[in-house]
Amino acid sequence: MNFKVEKHGDIALVAVALHRATLNESEEFKKILLTQIEGGIKKLIVDLSQCEFIDSTFLGALVVTLKKITQQSGDLKLVGFQPAVQSMFELTRMYRIFEAFTNKNEAINSFK
Repeated sequence: MNFKVEKHGDIALVAVALHRATLNESEEFKKILLTQIEGGIKKLIVDLSQCEFIDSTFLGALVVTLKKITQQSGDLKLVGFQPAVQSMFELTRMYRIFEAFTNKNEAINSFK
C-alpha cells in the first residue's frame, strides 16, 4: 500500500509511502485525498517524509486538493520534506502556497 490514512480526531493524515511519487501514483493519491474531503474532512495533512522525489503531476494533485479543501473552508498542510522535495517546492514557489512542517506533531498542533 502506497498511501496510509490515519485519523487524529477531526484531522486526516495521509502518509505517502513512496521513494518516488510520480505520474503513476498521482491519480490514486488524488482520489484518496478527495475521498477524505468528500467524507467531511476539513483538516488534512500529507506526510511526504518518505518521498525522495515528487514530480509535477504529483505536485498538481496536491494543488487540486488544496483548492478543493479551501473551497470547503478547510486546509491542507504538508510535513516532512526531504532535500529534493524541498527544492521542488522552492523552484516552483509552491512553498508560498502550502504550509509545511518538519514533523507530524507540529502539523497536527497547527490546527488547534
